Amino acid sequence: MQRWRGYEAAPGGWGRSVVTIGVFDGVHKGHQATIGHAVARARELGVKSVVVTFDPHPAEVVRPGSHPAVLTEPARKAELIEALGVDVLCVVPFTPEFSRLPAEAFVHDILVEHLHATLVVVGANFRFGHKAAGDVALLERLGRTFGFAVQGAPLVAEAGTVFSSTYIRSCVDAGDVTAAAAALGRPHRVEGVVVRGDQRGRELGYPTANLLCHRYAAVPADGVYAARLVRRGAEPLAAAVSIGTNPTFSGRERRVEAYALDFTGDLYGERLALDFVAHLREQRTYDSIEPLVAQIAEDVERTRRALG
Repeated sequence: MQRWRGYEAAPGGWGRSVVTIGVFDGVHKGHQATIGHAVARARELGVKSVVVTFDPHPAEVVRPGSHPAVLTEPARKAELIEALGVDVLCVVPFTPEFSRLPAEAFVHDILVEHLHATLVVVGANFRFGHKAAGDVALLERLGRTFGFAVQGAPLVAEAGTVFSSTYIRSCVDAGDVTAAAAALGRPHRVEGVVVRGDQRGRELGYPTANLLCHRYAAVPADGVYAARLVRRGAEPLAAAVSIGTNPTFSGRERRVEAYALDFTGDLYGERLALDFVAHLREQRTYDSIEPLVAQIAEDVERTRRALG
């Protein structure tokens, strides 16, 4: 998959293409259906498939301070999109100037002038241009003018629930990682670099990896979870993960701490990922160390069962 920074990176002589556009945070089942349809149609037509997305999240530029929790970091999003068979990922820098681009100019500059779209596939709720003035109906009218077709991909739902990034964020925020995984088609992932913490886990016999996550990362609600710890170039490890402020020790800083089962070694400085599989329990405060250690031992056994 080719990766472009900006639609201006399209090479000279670029032919026709099938394009789909969106933030695609999470690359959930709905996104997968839309992107998959674009890829399939591109192959049928014998042209390239292009996914256009944006960085940073448009909400942060249009309404500073409103950046939503991020379900997939840019590198992870690119990996997931590439796995769908896309030919080109075009990441458009979403600047204040770009946000003021009128809908008609958005279509002409990106889809016509640079990407030479023959077909544009978008979600049924797709909006574009300054103040989100453009919708699918306008896109279809402009397509008739500029010579490209438009297909609106239906929203994906199961059991009456429409899958969206907003819905998945609400699941993660509530600690319902099972529902989040059902909408994503895979476990929700949080990434970070292992930094030194208070090292209390080591003293208790359960050394943990303390993850420093991105400021906008969609970290699940406080609690204890069963997860798979993913290291580059290594087999995933079962992990019991605690998220919270360590109330037994009167902590104030919210942390993500993972105890890797059956692992001995040093993870400091490594960049890890945690794939959350199940919520085990809420955070609790203990009067002494002994009941806390007993609870951790139980959490470890529940993690083993949850991960099979």
